[in-house]
Amino acid sequence: MRGLLRATVLGWLLMFCGSQVQAADDATAAKALLEKALAYYHDQGDKAFAAFSRQGEFVDKDRYVFVVDTKGVMLASGGPSSALIGRDVSEVLGPDLQKAFKDALKIPEGNGIQQAEYRWQNWADGKVERKHVYYQRVGERILAVGYYLPRASAEQARALLDKAASELVKDEKGTLTAINSLKGGFLQDDLYVFVVDLDNQRYVAHGTNLRLINTDFNKVKDPDGKPVGEPILALMATQDQGEYEYRWKNPVTAKVEDKHAYLRKVGHFLVAVGYYSP
Repeated sequence: MRGLLRATVLGWLLMFCGSQVQAADDATAAKALLEKALAYYHDQGDKAFAAFSRQGEFVDKDRYVFVVDTKGVMLASGGPSSALIGRDVSEVLGPDLQKAFKDALKIPEGNGIQQAEYRWQNWADGKVERKHVYYQRVGERILAVGYYLPRASAEQARALLDKAASELVKDEKGTLTAINSLKGGFLQDDLYVFVVDLDNQRYVAHGTNLRLINTDFNKVKDPDGKPVGEPILALMATQDQGEYEYRWKNPVTAKVEDKHAYLRKVGHFLVAVGYYSP
């Protein structure tokens, strides 16, 4: 039993650390690709656009170089945005990307490589996902390379729920403290744990919003005013575990998104972890 527990904990650690290492590797590779593109552009000028726009040394898996001018016209791209080359894309970008573009124009050329985040379609799976971009302005051109950030899966949500439930049984006080202090691996990208005391129906732990602690879960509603706490409590009154879908603010994207929550009773606690749908 002890060996199984160690293996399970090791699996959780590997999953969490693996996502962190992958994100760090992606960031390093994206920045290196941009630096390579900047050096090539310094030598070739606008002639470099042809190389940036074909499958070759400036495309690395789902990382690729793209270039827009200060008026918003796409000049080069090694990714799916190549279909937009020659077009003014400033007005068709999403609000977060429009803001990133406007911010880029405000930064003096000599300030080096900058960073931003936005959402863009991932050509590998066709889904709109969170993306981190490195960019630098060179004269009237903005050269950039982005990479897709990890988005938690249903499997990862269930694994985090298993971990929280197991730890809560072993050390109730310590686990609640760890969740509320954002430590102990209970906050993983856009995944987090929340815990409700079923005796008084109040939050006792929340992985991202401490202002909810000791508030009445029964009265919780989504941003549109639709009840969330009441139906979840009603569901868990007749079963020890379940699932529920609702709308909630994603702490990573800061947007209200569809969320699928896994629910479980642990003693007199309701423990929940949900993942956000793309």
